[in-house]
Amino acid sequence: MSLDKATVQKIAYLARIEVKEEELEPLAKELSGILHWVEQLAEVNTDGVAPMTSVSAEMALPWREDKVTDGGYAEKVLLNGPETSNGFFLVPKVVE
Repeated sequence: MSLDKATVQKIAYLARIEVKEEELEPLAKELSGILHWVEQLAEVNTDGVAPMTSVSAEMALPWREDKVTDGGYAEKVLLNGPETSNGFFLVPKVVE
């Protein structure tokens, strides 16, 4: 698949990227090359190949018991805020 200058300009517009007129032609060639490479990847036969979770080894996420292991010191946490009142942070009003 090859892209022309108009298509690249539309892609840039949709991506909200400003591209100068003199940059459109080289960018079209570069993007066309990338799309050609992706098309080549699509031709690779991957039947019977299991999806990988890692490039180095099979991995499994460790399971842990879901329990609260920390907390109970709200006073220390509230010391991090500029102002507090009744156990809550006070923040400046941002909406009029």
